[in-house]
Amino acid sequence: MLEFPTWKKVWYWGLTLVLCALSLPTLLSFTTVRWPDSLPNPRINLGLDLAGGSRLLLEADRAQVIAQRLEGMEESVRTRLRAAEPRIAIGDVSSRGGRLSFTVRDAAQVDAAREAILPLTSGAGLSGERDWDIQVVNGNQFILSPTPEGIDLAVSNAMETAVEVVRKRIDALGTKEPDIRRLGGTRIDVQVPGLQDPAALKSLLGQTAKLEFKLVDETASPADLAQGIVPPGDEVLPYADAGAAGQPPVIAVKRLGGIKGDELTDAKQAFEPQTNQPVVSITFNQQGGEKFARLTTENVRKRFAIILDGKVLSAPSINEPILGGSAQISGSFNVQSATQLAIALRSGALPVDLKVVEERTVGADLGADAIDKGVLAMAVGTLALVLFIILTYGRFGIYACICALFINVLMILGVMAVFGTTLTLPGIAGFVLTLGAAVDANVLINERIREERAKGRRVVQAVELGYREASRAIFDANITNSIAAVLMFAFGSGPVRGFAVVLMIGIVTSVFTAVTLTRMWVAGWLRKTRPSDLNL
Repeated sequence: MLEFPTWKKVWYWGLTLVLCALSLPTLLSFTTVRWPDSLPNPRINLGLDLAGGSRLLLEADRAQVIAQRLEGMEESVRTRLRAAEPRIAIGDVSSRGGRLSFTVRDAAQVDAAREAILPLTSGAGLSGERDWDIQVVNGNQFILSPTPEGIDLAVSNAMETAVEVVRKRIDALGTKEPDIRRLGGTRIDVQVPGLQDPAALKSLLGQTAKLEFKLVDETASPADLAQGIVPPGDEVLPYADAGAAGQPPVIAVKRLGGIKGDELTDAKQAFEPQTNQPVVSITFNQQGGEKFARLTTENVRKRFAIILDGKVLSAPSINEPILGGSAQISGSFNVQSATQLAIALRSGALPVDLKVVEERTVGADLGADAIDKGVLAMAVGTLALVLFIILTYGRFGIYACICALFINVLMILGVMAVFGTTLTLPGIAGFVLTLGAAVDANVLINERIREERAKGRRVVQAVELGYREASRAIFDANITNSIAAVLMFAFGSGPVRGFAVVLMIGIVTSVFTAVTLTRMWVAGWLRKTRPSDLNL
């Protein structure tokens, strides 16, 4: 167990030196020394409690998800019944009371209508219930009601999508390691370290970026629209810049049909060649491009509205078919607002509006104070450990201090820098705990060597048995610690996960330094000096 071939020594020393070197950019970032730009620059990101930053608590509207499901089901029902053979004619569809109702004109087609609609429903997760309840009353009237299980599933899916969209938008801002997680059923907690001004973040996350292209109803009377009279099948939407010179306040568009912006592949800020005004250039995927080409081909010399979050940006005329799968969105943009809209469109539309219910900014001075106190606590604890170990175990204590403390800390920082993990204040506590565990491993080894010497074992035999027997207890203890760390990471959030990350990395490095490196050093010293006794 004390034999170390040359290849093993090279491998152990190489791994140790590489990980220690990877910690240097992080350590130098706290000093005035500049790390060369030509070299790799892996660094640990500081959490909100250390670097300062912004925290937003966002909340979704559950009622909006329900309304969207009703609208989507209505369009699907109309499409299904229209495509049936023979076509199934129905009366007006009502969505009052949170449910859909319509009448099949020919009572003989009721069964066919039910068979056409039934595939639109599905199981609501593992609840065993359907997401929609279909009833037929009065012989030919259908009533489709969303079940509570179906609503819960829809809200959960919408929130999962919202979390991913929020993450993409924040990543596009160039921020490091945002902490984004769901709280309860309809809330999202967003923490962005290093961002001191949350205004741009609030503006970006508060924008749903739901883009739609719908045909304008040219027959709608402006006078009727002003009085709130809406033609059947239409909806009235306001202009985004209502009140501008010559701009009517509202416009009527076809409620169903059109194209949604969820089929975009790219969006970027650009400039309109003739006016040099900022615009947003968008590109559809193949399916979206075909729909857009069909819409513009079938409606030449008609107008279509470009709608963003329920407001009309513009309503240009279709002078000729647009077949390239790309278009421009114009409006009252400046460069910043056009860039933010492009980011929002690239990230995808939020499935539900999010409003800020709580906002908090943590100053960088508070983070600096936390770092100072955390480093002070670690320094005091480390100094106490060094004095105790050296006074108790002499040379073996020096090996333990160098490996289990100093090299261990550098290796933890190096591993964290490679993976780009975030260090929080609880993570510093994890550092201190890891150092104690690493020293504890050496205490077990040295005490076992003492016991073997007390039994009359020779020096080499006592050291070999000491490392072998103590290693079993060390591995058993660290396996249980690893299980606890994994559980904390899996079920915890925020600071708890930050503590678990440092603890998991520290467990691996502490076992390596306390058991492997010190054993290699002790073995080299024994072969070189061949002592007749140990000062333990």
